[in-house]
Parts: sequence; structure tokens; C-alpha cells
Amino acid sequence: MTNQIRISKRTAALFLTAGLLIFLVYLYFFVDFGEFVTTLESANLLYYSLAAICLFVTMAFYSLTWQNLLRLVSVKVSFLRAAQYIWIGCFVDILVPAESVSGDITRIYLLSRDNKDNAGKVVASVVGHRLLSGFVLFIGFFVSSVYFVFMFRPTMLVQQIIVGVLVLSVVFQGLLLYLCVRRNVTERLVNWLVNLLARLSRGRWHFDWLRASAMKMLTAFHDGIDMIRQQPKRLVVPFLLAVVAWFFDLLLVVFVWLSLGSFGTTVSLSLVMVVYSISAGLQVVPFGIPAEIGVFEIVMTSVYAVFGVPIALAAVATLLTRFLTLWVKLAVGGIAVQMLGLKGLTNSSASK
Repeated sequence: MTNQIRISKRTAALFLTAGLLIFLVYLYFFVDFGEFVTTLESANLLYYSLAAICLFVTMAFYSLTWQNLLRLVSVKVSFLRAAQYIWIGCFVDILVPAESVSGDITRIYLLSRDNKDNAGKVVASVVGHRLLSGFVLFIGFFVSSVYFVFMFRPTMLVQQIIVGVLVLSVVFQGLLLYLCVRRNVTERLVNWLVNLLARLSRGRWHFDWLRASAMKMLTAFHDGIDMIRQQPKRLVVPFLLAVVAWFFDLLLVVFVWLSLGSFGTTVSLSLVMVVYSISAGLQVVPFGIPAEIGVFEIVMTSVYAVFGVPIALAAVATLLTRFLTLWVKLAVGGIAVQMLGLKGLTNSSASK
């Protein structure tokens, strides 16, 4: 079991290193490397330090949002424990190429160990957290996109990118919300999945136990969703906390551009908001690569360039942002794993 985990870590490390090398190769062939280095060396450390602080403030408010949603479904958890599980979820998201789904599953598992009778409610809180954060992100994206398009009249390609991401966001959020409120649809989906497993096993295994367990979990999940829906006034606080988390996450990117002396000149607030929203949407696309390392940097540098930002400057801004949102999260998440006890996380991974 331990060896399997070590292999997994080694494989993830290889992917991360390979992705970073791919990005460096991209910089070498498509970016003026001298200009890139000069721009990087000119970064203002004070503003960049403020960007780093924004990361931790964002994670704190993100954790507070989840903690308040847990209270709505009558699951008690301390802020420190919620924050620890959030950081561990980020750690798993980076290492396991299943995007934010793997982090959500990790959070659900870890908290359900402490609240076995409330597992369904824990799932409801995590799904509610994703919906609430996604809704806040969509509002910011929509408002900034409309302003950006009308004020700056970007090219047709830029407008198509914006519309495409908006449509995908609506579809994803709508589908998730639909499954939350339609109990009969999710029950049919679970039955279909269990029947599919039975057919694939050609009758050699029976999954009645799985069906019963899934239905029990599903009932508790929908009960938790109903508890949230029946208390709309109590959603105000989690919503405001989610807005604050979104604001500081956006502010992180603003401070990165301020550190490069480009905010308000080369890039506007609306442009930063639009590209930030696109990057957030990109992070839920299953590339099958840990942290989308390499792919994400190349795509985001290219998006900035398409939006009219000099490519060397775009590459530096992307690299500085990713250092905080990827490597710092990986480091702090790893510390949170050690605080929890790596063996506990290892066992949970293996048991799945």
C-alpha cells in the first residue's frame, strides 16, 4: 500500500516536472527569453508579497464559506478543521488529474470519517459550496465581459472565447443545480450506474449492497440540499463570504500585474477579470495532467496575448500567478496533509 502511494507521488512529480519543462520550451521558442527575464527581474516584491497574502486570505474566506454551509445542514466543524480539509483538497487536486472533483471527494471523505451519520449532508455542503462559488464567479465574469466588450471592442475571436466560456459555465452550473433539485433524476442515474456495473460484470457480482448504500447516501444528500433551500435567508452570509473569497482571489492577480507595473496601463481591471474567469473555468477541464502544468501556462499566456498583452509580459504574469496558485498551494497543502497524518490520507486513497 505504501509503495503504491510512493509510486503515485513519484509519477505526479514526473508529470509536474515534465509540464514545467514543456512551458520552458514554449518560452524558448515563442517568447523573447531575454525580454522575459528582464521583465521577471523588474517585478516589485512588495506588490508580489501582497499577492501572496491575498492567496491566504482567499483560502480563509473560502473555508469560512464552507463552514457556514456545513452549519446550514447541521454539521459542526471548526474553522481550522475546515481550512485544513480545504488545503488538503487543493493538494489532491494538484496531484490527481481529475481537476477539482478529486479535491471535493477528498473533502467529503475526510469530513465524513468524523461525521459518518451525516455523510450525505457533507456531500450537500460541498456541492452547495461549488454552486455558490460558481455563481459568484459567473456574475463577475458576465459583468466584466459585457463591460470589456462594449468599452474595448475586442476582435471576433476574443468575443467568441468569452461567449464560449459563458455558455459552458451556464451549462455546467445548470446541470449541477438540476441534479440537486431533481431527486428522481439522480435516483434514476444511480440505478443506471449500478445496473451498468452489473452488466459489465456479466452477473458474476451483485451490487444490491451498493445500490442500497448509494440510495441511503442520496436521500441524506437531498435532505441536506432541502435544508439549504428552505433557509434562503441564511444563505446570505455564505454568499457574502464567497464574494469576499472571489474578490481576494481576483486581487491576487491584480497585485501580480501591479508588481509588473502594468495594471491600469497594459491591462485594465475588466481584462483581468475576464481572463481570471476564463482561467478559473479552464481549471475544471479534465486534461488528465496533474495541475494541468505546462498546458495551463501555455493556454493562459496565449489568451493574454490574444487579448493584446505582449507575450513576454503575459508569460511572466502567468508564471508569477501560477507560482502562488499552484506551488504555494501544493506546499501548504502538503503541510496540512502532514498535520493530519499522511497515513490517514494514504489509507483513504487506497480504500477508494
